Amino acid sequence: MPSLSNIPLAERMRPRTLEAFIGQEHLVGKGKVLEQMIQNRKAHSIIFWGPPGVGKTTLAQIVARSLDMPFFTLSAIDSGVKDVRAVIEKARMAGHALLFIDEIHRFNKAQQDSLLGAVEKGIITLIGATTENPSFEVISALLSRCQVYVLQPLTEEHLVALVNQALQQDEWLLSRQVEVKEWEALLQLSGGDARKLLNLLELTASALAEGACDITNEVVVDVVQNKMAIYDKSGEQHYDIISAFIKSIRGSDPNAAVYWLARMVEGGEDPKFIARRLLILASEDIGNANPNALLLATSTFQAVEMIGWPESRIILSQCVTYLASSPKSNAAYMAINNAQRLVSKTGDLPVPLHIRNAPTGLMKKLDYGKGYQYAHDHPGNFVEQEFLPDKIAGSRLYEPGNNASESKQRDYLRHCWKGKYGY
Repeated sequence: MPSLSNIPLAERMRPRTLEAFIGQEHLVGKGKVLEQMIQNRKAHSIIFWGPPGVGKTTLAQIVARSLDMPFFTLSAIDSGVKDVRAVIEKARMAGHALLFIDEIHRFNKAQQDSLLGAVEKGIITLIGATTENPSFEVISALLSRCQVYVLQPLTEEHLVALVNQALQQDEWLLSRQVEVKEWEALLQLSGGDARKLLNLLELTASALAEGACDITNEVVVDVVQNKMAIYDKSGEQHYDIISAFIKSIRGSDPNAAVYWLARMVEGGEDPKFIARRLLILASEDIGNANPNALLLATSTFQAVEMIGWPESRIILSQCVTYLASSPKSNAAYMAINNAQRLVSKTGDLPVPLHIRNAPTGLMKKLDYGKGYQYAHDHPGNFVEQEFLPDKIAGSRLYEPGNNASESKQRDYLRHCWKGKYGY
């Protein structure tokens, strides 16, 4: 029996009032900020920050409906400056409007800048939704004009309540006599995402024969393995694929690396998340074996931030294939690990007097800076002196890697230190 509606269950069950909303009691409860805003009929610009499927879009729609305001929606995935300007013009003609932007963290600086004037003049009241920290992803000028509300992950009690609400109210589920006998798989596989939970419930019910429809862990797992999407940005598959991606680049396999990149692109992964991981890898796994790797990764992150999807996939591909094809070294990564272990073991050792700063006469009398030799006053811009605290003098923390670039470093250090540190 087909569903009584082509609209997914999660959409059919989307609450239309704060009273019907489940979760986020710190925002929607009696006397809380959103109830007060609706009661006073005075909207202000908002950024909802929280994980997927916890009610960001729903709350924006409830606010707009309750205040009876013209309401426009844009998705940062497929909207640009032109779309923003078109909505602003419609809002200007209407006198005022509420604009909801989903995944606002995907808007680049130019796109966010295009909102500023309209927000400042009160042409639009902005509600943005983001899963990323807005302090890093929303420009400061726009962020200062918005109140940030943090949405909490839904508890197990919230999720069970959502399912029971659907079982009691949805016409199609009632017609199938659906009953949940076991909850573990539904709750675990939905990952706290209400939308995913309800759609999984509907998908599972659709896979069973008509009549009394009992949902068990075994049934849910079987349906998931056969029908659900391969890539989940917030679930285990997300972490498996990013792991495969990083390890392919570290393993110098550009073919596998660009394949896993494509999997993330097709799955709708945030391009800035990918670019951040490339930045880390460029230093951790390549480092001084090819210092240009970090420069390219930094440029890639900046370019992705300016451009967004879909064009940034090309920039990411260039960076990924370059990093995968570059010589590798984790020497810098190991050096800071070694140094931190030594600091943890030896504590706050005093800075040797000869390399302390001496900005005052008293400090000079106490021999601060005494005996320091300025390297550039000596042949080859080097003079041997100790820079570590006495207790750990001579400790070797950096081991250049076995590659052309770091071999030159090793030769230089060996020439300077004449065997000290074992170079």
